[in-house]
Amino acid sequence: MLKKNHLTLVINPIAGTLTKDGVADWVPRRLEAMGYVVETRLTAGPGDATRIAAEAAARGDYGVLACGGDGTINEVARGLIGSETALGILPAGSGNGLARHIGVPVDVEMSLKVIEADNVAECDYGTVNGLPFFCTFGVGFDAAVSQRFARQGKRGFGTYIQSAIDEYIKYHSETYEIIADNEVITDRAFMVAVCNASQYGNNAFVAPAASIRDGLLDVTIVHEGNLFTQMLNSIELFTGSIGNHDRMRTFRTSHLTIRRSAPGPAHLDGESMELPAELDIKCEHRKLRIFITRGKPRFRPVLTPMVMTFNDWAIAMQRPFRKNK
Repeated sequence: MLKKNHLTLVINPIAGTLTKDGVADWVPRRLEAMGYVVETRLTAGPGDATRIAAEAAARGDYGVLACGGDGTINEVARGLIGSETALGILPAGSGNGLARHIGVPVDVEMSLKVIEADNVAECDYGTVNGLPFFCTFGVGFDAAVSQRFARQGKRGFGTYIQSAIDEYIKYHSETYEIIADNEVITDRAFMVAVCNASQYGNNAFVAPAASIRDGLLDVTIVHEGNLFTQMLNSIELFTGSIGNHDRMRTFRTSHLTIRRSAPGPAHLDGESMELPAELDIKCEHRKLRIFITRGKPRFRPVLTPMVMTFNDWAIAMQRPFRKNK
């Protein structure tokens, strides 16, 4: 039975680019003012967040709030799959893809309003050979960039862009066989993205129409091209206008298989890893409960990314002048 007023706060002290100084003090105070009893836990290494979340779910906590980046969100969510305990996101990472998709402000203090509103929804997630992802999975160029980015000593959007530029200089497209809904697609592709949510993070919309509640994964195949066509693709990525044309193909499915010539890099929610040549990918329908924003506006190409980017800027400008107590 759920303990409606019990929350566990999981903080990754080294995630992302935003400072988390004092978060372990003032966030519990804010939550306690809302009527919650809060246990605060700091992670010390990989796997800690999953273990802490699973323990909280086993004792019936109402929610586990993850304060960190996309990797921290992934770890906490893994521990909550199939339980009644809800995932709450207090974004403090460099991309914050899932938070942005569900309408959570990319600011720890402002995100507490989503917890206070207490709008919990049953949501989907994806698996790749049994490994869960909650935002995006990819092979090809984005996986190679994630691998390079993981080796950098500095996080942040600027570091990611530099990693992308450095990787593009030497990157070669690969041939993939993609099987979905009794159709076989063979494509020499620049990248293949499989998305539960709409964006990678930083308002880069690789699947603008994606929903985390429809039981389907949105697949974006970017065909092999040249510098000019990839520049056009980048413009579409940041304006939310990606769709079917001669440079890419998009479709939705609940299950697909991707085959490549050999094992190689992939990413799950931006975290780089090596995976086998054959990848079995499924959508797990509404098996994770998440605190989400109520009444999120409908996505509109160009306009929505512009508004979200302006909101990010406004939040960043306000942050130095706020004092959390």
